[in-house]
Amino acid sequence: MKHICVYCGSRIPNSPELVDLASNLGKEIAQEGWTLVYGGGKVGTMGIIADAALDKGGEVIGVIPTHLKKAEVAHEGLTKLYETQDMHTRKALLENLSDVFVIIPGGFGTLDEFFEILTWKQLGIHSKPIILVNKSGYFNGLTQFFERSIDENYVRESSMGLFSVVESLEECLEILKG
Repeated sequence: MKHICVYCGSRIPNSPELVDLASNLGKEIAQEGWTLVYGGGKVGTMGIIADAALDKGGEVIGVIPTHLKKAEVAHEGLTKLYETQDMHTRKALLENLSDVFVIIPGGFGTLDEFFEILTWKQLGIHSKPIILVNKSGYFNGLTQFFERSIDENYVRESSMGLFSVVESLEECLEILKG
């Protein structure tokens, strides 16, 4: 059984398409018999994806730091909820529990998780697939940043092969099922 780590947001996006992406991804993960691994929150797209997977009978594992659990943002209805001392330990445990990483639109925390897992792959700490879901062009600015980084010789062009950029849930699922 695959353990799919999804990095997503702690806020609800304005775009219904992005809300639907989180919900539909959660449903698909459960329907495929995979396990959702995520940040453990009940708020934002984190809560949406977890609830969608749970509603379809899926297994959902959350990992949340103590300070966020105390702030009452932990999802208490999960299959398993790990509590960590800090954000660094949270990210390490998310990586350890997961077979693949899917990044959907989110904020600073989502980008932090993406860049850390990408850097770890670049350094050879793991070799797991990373999928960036650029729904509605949300990450266009980020992909432009990568192109500029290559142009300025800060990033090797070959490093773009460390992750996949897809435009839809369907493309993401094709990779996950592959």
